[in-house]
Amino acid sequence: MQITLEIPDHVLLPQQDKTSLAQLLKLHTALLLFQSGQLSRGAACEFAGVDIYTFLTACKQHRIETISTDMDEIEAEVIRFKQLRAA
Repeated sequence: MQITLEIPDHVLLPQQDKTSLAQLLKLHTALLLFQSGQLSRGAACEFAGVDIYTFLTACKQHRIETISTDMDEIEAEVIRFKQLRAA
């Protein structure tokens, strides 16, 4: 899919070209969609056109959590682990 945006020239930084702006917009959109739970980590990487390491670095720079596990999941895993060890 291709989307066309109209962006006023005066909002661009002098050294910014259309390609770098498009890449930046894709990355920031992917970060937002990942953070809101609308995209998985892999889908966000694909959306942004970057590898996992670049994406994780961007997450760190923008203080976006990359691992989200709730306490119920952790407790269930601990119980399963204890049951496996006891067997």
